[in-house]
Amino acid sequence: KYTKFSIFYYWINSVGKKTFIDKKLLDIPIPPGEENKTTTRSYSHKTMPLENTSFTGTYYCEVKWNDIVKTGAGVFVLATDAGYIHTSYRWEILLTLTTIFAALSITGTGLLLWKRK
Repeated sequence: KYTKFSIFYYWINSVGKKTFIDKKLLDIPIPPGEENKTTTRSYSHKTMPLENTSFTGTYYCEVKWNDIVKTGAGVFVLATDAGYIHTSYRWEILLTLTTIFAALSITGTGLLLWKRK
């Protein structure tokens, strides 16, 4: 009963429209002695680069047996014109701290020299 199933890949856009991407029909033979045992299988699906921002939405994988349907939690994909930009403030923080410490150091040195006279 569970050896024949279908895998569907689809996405739902921001207005709720479901678009099917791919479908696999599988018939997995059960090796002798493995009947009545639970097994896990992985199936991968490669997608093409997103063409424009209208491909923003949640992408799902769904498996259907005769009377059972299981749907994944989904992955939200945000497509932008600029692509992914990783924002890192490491250099800005380092430069700010260096400037503050340099200013304090110069001020401290100036005060010590002024106090000495």
